[in-house]
Amino acid sequence: MCIHVQSIAYMHPDKDVLFSNVGFSIGRGEKIALIGNNGSGKSTLMQLITKELSPSEGQVVCPDTPYYIPQHFGQFNHLTVAGALRIEDRLRALHAILQGDASADNFTALADDWGIEERAVAALSEWGLPDVPLSHPMQLLSGGEKTKVFLAGIAIHSPSFVLMDEPTNHLDDKSREKLYRFVTTTPSGLLIVSHDRTLLNLLSSTYELTAKGVTYYAGNYDFYKEQKELGTQALQARLEESEKQLQKARKQAREVAERQQKHDVRGKKQNIKKGVGKMAMDTLKDKAEKSSVRLGNVHADKIESIAADATEIRKALPDIKAMKVDFNSSFLRVGKTIITASGLNYTYQDTPLWQSPLGFVVKSGDRIHLKGGNGSGKTTLLKLITGILAPTTGTLTKAEGLTYAYLDQEYSIIRNDLSVLEQLSAFNNKLYDHELKTILNRFLFPISTWDKKCSCLSGGEKMKLSLCCLMVSAQTPDIFIVDEPTNNIDITNMEILTETLKEYQGTLLVVSHDSYFVRQIEADKTICL
Repeated sequence: MCIHVQSIAYMHPDKDVLFSNVGFSIGRGEKIALIGNNGSGKSTLMQLITKELSPSEGQVVCPDTPYYIPQHFGQFNHLTVAGALRIEDRLRALHAILQGDASADNFTALADDWGIEERAVAALSEWGLPDVPLSHPMQLLSGGEKTKVFLAGIAIHSPSFVLMDEPTNHLDDKSREKLYRFVTTTPSGLLIVSHDRTLLNLLSSTYELTAKGVTYYAGNYDFYKEQKELGTQALQARLEESEKQLQKARKQAREVAERQQKHDVRGKKQNIKKGVGKMAMDTLKDKAEKSSVRLGNVHADKIESIAADATEIRKALPDIKAMKVDFNSSFLRVGKTIITASGLNYTYQDTPLWQSPLGFVVKSGDRIHLKGGNGSGKTTLLKLITGILAPTTGTLTKAEGLTYAYLDQEYSIIRNDLSVLEQLSAFNNKLYDHELKTILNRFLFPISTWDKKCSCLSGGEKMKLSLCCLMVSAQTPDIFIVDEPTNNIDITNMEILTETLKEYQGTLLVVSHDSYFVRQIEADKTICL
């Protein structure tokens, strides 16, 4: 029982090739991570394997249709939970039979699955949805609840293969732990797209998808990262050698040109002494110039070849540290009290959000992880701290002149109607236009993207542009507040964000269910809701 992906390619309707020459196999019980940059085609590849899309070239051979948990669930909003789980026909047939309609059509639809309703209810309850009936509309569920519905479907259908696209998005800590246990114990074959590095480290093999195909790594994410680092070091060594050759070639070209020039001057003086006629002098001069041109062309070709090689190596080198955003240290004295909450609560529809009012103190230099389950009020608390909302009861006092940078889940500082360059310019305080363009290039926004509308940017691109905007505003925030910053961004962009927050020397308040990320940014205090 294997999934065979055989040399497939996919071309967008506009004829742009997304990827080509992609081939691999997944056996029953194998647990594979699929990683790649935003836009590399990971979700598209999943849809090709499930036959939701057709490849431009090649084929996918699969004995059974794999069970698929997509990244987005909007296409199921018109269905009930039972409809999304593809069990509605069986449930309808079961209920009809129990009510006395023992037609052949009902027995065919039921497929002898008499325990389907009991099994489905138990599976939903197992994933923390005991109060969600099978008739409940999908559109009324949160993102985390929709993910849990599809995770419950695995127990209902018992598939040989499961494909998951960013399954930990919107899951709280408890649900993530449950998913991790499932991944380590299931006998099903798994192909998982994720930026959750804790999850990726539970998988035994890694495929990296690029436009040219897939590269196989015989280990988990940490193994992949080690191999990539070794590759980067080898590329760096090649680049240094290439740059040495380039310097040497340029030096040789200068020396040859200087020797030729001296030789020509000496020859001209000698010919004048010998009384060589003007016509003969012109002929000798023409020959000397042609010889110089030939020599110059040889060296120019060599220099051009070496320079082109160095450019290609630079393109292949990941430069995560160069892309981190540099914020200066906060001017506040470390240990100074900057936020004090006492008896704090907020009321939604006459119901207090927290059973016990909140009380806490934030001091300058604290690196705080704000934890809590889905619906515990983490985002509401951030909005109270930033002044977007006002407390219903209690007090929240902030130090005079306290400044903050707030990166929310929707990257709302980005205006979708602006172009990339217009967005950055709107936050610019003192930089020249060419300096803004240099920053955009450094953060992998080439000239072809400067006029692109921000509405067309991916989550990772919006995150990078948000950080760039905060950087060029020339304000050093006293406190950096980020709300689920790792949702919907690829691993490269996550590394950029991690480096930025790790190097930031100020107060940090982070909401995240990604424990790996929280450890890397060195959060050392916790507020738990």
